[in-house]
Amino acid sequence: MRSYNAALVLDLLRAAGDGGISRLELAERTGLTPQAVSKITARLRTEGMATEAGRRASTGGKPRTVLRLVPTAAYAVGLHLDRDELTAVLMDLSGALVAVRTAPFDLGAGAERVVEAAAVQVDAVRAEALRAGSVRAESVRPDPARAARPVRPESVRSESLRSESVRSDSVRGESARGESVRAGARYDVRRDARPDDGDGRGWSGAWPDRGPRVRDSDAPAVGVSGGRADGPPGARDVLGVGVAMPGPLDHRTGVPGRVTGFPQWAGFPLRDALAARLQLPVVLDKDTNAAALGLALRGSGDSFAYLHLGTGLGAGLVLGGAVHRGARTGAGEFGHQVIQLDGPPCDCGNRGCVEALCLAAVARGEPAEAARVLGAGAANLVGLLDIDRVLLGGRTITAHEECFVRGVGAVVAERARGAVVPVLAADGGPYPVAEGAAQLVLAPVFGHRRASELG
Repeated sequence: MRSYNAALVLDLLRAAGDGGISRLELAERTGLTPQAVSKITARLRTEGMATEAGRRASTGGKPRTVLRLVPTAAYAVGLHLDRDELTAVLMDLSGALVAVRTAPFDLGAGAERVVEAAAVQVDAVRAEALRAGSVRAESVRPDPARAARPVRPESVRSESLRSESVRSDSVRGESARGESVRAGARYDVRRDARPDDGDGRGWSGAWPDRGPRVRDSDAPAVGVSGGRADGPPGARDVLGVGVAMPGPLDHRTGVPGRVTGFPQWAGFPLRDALAARLQLPVVLDKDTNAAALGLALRGSGDSFAYLHLGTGLGAGLVLGGAVHRGARTGAGEFGHQVIQLDGPPCDCGNRGCVEALCLAAVARGEPAEAARVLGAGAANLVGLLDIDRVLLGGRTITAHEECFVRGVGAVVAERARGAVVPVLAADGGPYPVAEGAAQLVLAPVFGHRRASELG
């Protein structure tokens, strides 16, 4: 139970922000005994995960010492592999961005080149943070076995930054086993989440091949010691790499399916290949699922659809407080619902898909028509799932935000059979998919997961 309890404490420390929280408050909010809290916080301080934040006046006795999270104790990398662009972010424990890099990219360039390009950007984003003084030097020390080709400056734009942390009132799951991250986790962001029985399959390569049931406290997992994943010197400050790409794919095995427009990815063990190349834990999920997770942790609610329109169209679904992937991991292929039987051909093989119609309208310079088509698909989704809201994102939406919010909202309202569901621009920052990918690694550390899967 130690890891489970430590996750509860870590999440409260993060939510408290720089102001910190006392041990007494931690005991009250977790239900743990003061002695248990003292032991956990002592260990977290020894490991560099927590530190004193001052003292607070007490109603009686000596002032209380307050503690806070040390955001720079560990990091996660998030990768967004889009069809024509790669984005890499480095995120600290508070959810703040430390560094960002984007580069031109070709998802169809072949597995070897894609893996190498991803590895180059992971190394580069960590080096960028080092130059900004955010990461210790040993965390980016080159490993000769992982030497990468140099990155051409003219092909990459990068920046180091600090952004606002994940909301201090981020919802807290209560089903964590703790500081270990396992692949195939179902991320549950409800406050009332409870553990289920269920098996998940873990990362191979850097991490175990099998993930345990939530209740199996003795099952193997990679623990975080001092906020760092075990591994070579170049990996010690980075807990892992979350990778998000277009689907379909199986997040449990880390294997893409017939990605629309890039069927050659079907069956390739991308997660394992990246883990072997990076010598870091890797988790793979769909771009829309990653973005939906990030939005849920920002407080977007526990019942919404995130519609992402960029080089393709997909949906990330949060239902009942959990990212919904479906029994066969295929949920969210929103762009390939047929709404025009004799419509134009789609790269998926069908005709008249929402994605094909939307992208064609955008290519013609008709964003209002694209919004109308997207609205028809969104209205179908609202009617089927009875969700609370629809959130819009992706580079095409961003370029015409007001047009899409207004247009999609009008169609959803027109077709509503009950209360009108709001349609809003997603508040996920400029890199919602990459940030969500990093949260695939960070969220389990703070207890935002359940090991039972939908599939």
